[in-house]
Amino acid sequence: MRDGPPAPLLEIRDLHVHFPVGNTLLARNKRVLRAVSGVDLTLGEGECLSIVGESGCGKSTTALAVMGLQEPTSGDILFEGRSLTGAAGPSRMERARIAQMVFQDPYASLNPRQTVHRSLAAPLRLHGTRTRSEIDDRVADILLKVGLLPEHGARFPHEFSGGQRQRIGIARALILDPRILMLDEPVSALDVSVRAQIINLLLDLQEDLSLSFVMISHDLGVVEHMSDRVAVMYFGQIVELGPWDAIFANPTHPYTRKLIATIPDPDTILHPDRDRAAGAAPPPPAGHRFHPEDVGRPDVYAVPAPSELLEVSPGHFVRCAPA
Repeated sequence: MRDGPPAPLLEIRDLHVHFPVGNTLLARNKRVLRAVSGVDLTLGEGECLSIVGESGCGKSTTALAVMGLQEPTSGDILFEGRSLTGAAGPSRMERARIAQMVFQDPYASLNPRQTVHRSLAAPLRLHGTRTRSEIDDRVADILLKVGLLPEHGARFPHEFSGGQRQRIGIARALILDPRILMLDEPVSALDVSVRAQIINLLLDLQEDLSLSFVMISHDLGVVEHMSDRVAVMYFGQIVELGPWDAIFANPTHPYTRKLIATIPDPDTILHPDRDRAAGAAPPPPAGHRFHPEDVGRPDVYAVPAPSELLEVSPGHFVRCAPA
């Protein structure tokens, strides 16, 4: 792991994504679901930033906004200082060369009627930058990079195992040489026996191709193994952010401590009276309180109370509000 975050490659500034709920024709009945509320994040070159939290907290909505698949309500997303949002942003074609996504389900993310070669070649043809021989060479090369053989390109998805299909999904994400991969629960749908293989493949590709990762996950074991930094998300807001070792060794926000406590621990199984996250909780900075203090179910339709991320140790931030 690196010492300190690298220079920002991707910046998310005050991102908000809201969805109308109910009868939008009657003003008095208008309600807005605040899926993402004021998220600020940076991604360094060659870094893996993981966004963790329970289902519905806004992780995937944030990822979709970065990919350009969800229009933000407000805020900005920048790549190397250039805004990706609004009319002045890059085209969908340009954006495809910046970031690509590896989806959770390798069974649903591939077209069953297309051979692997055709699926991988389609983005190259769409971008119109390669001859037929160049396309064939590129497809063969990317299959080798993900641990498959060039002749596998002639097969259909149903002829592969789940782990092999996820390798094909990774190959498709890499075919246009993107700078960033969005990993949406990349191993959660796989058998335990092949998860380690896919994780090691991703780490090798990150080093070989100088990739940056944003990983969306609720599997904290995978997050701990792959991440440089971790952002803990709770009902649309980042409540804790920092280096992976600081987050796992010294979880500060009450919600983070509850998440850490869910990781299976052989010592806890052998000694059920022990709770590694139940020790003395670190106090918030002087004059502040954790926000939110109650980690029940906040009102996602209400405007969040004023709060900010305060630095409790170098690079380690926790969401607090004035006491």
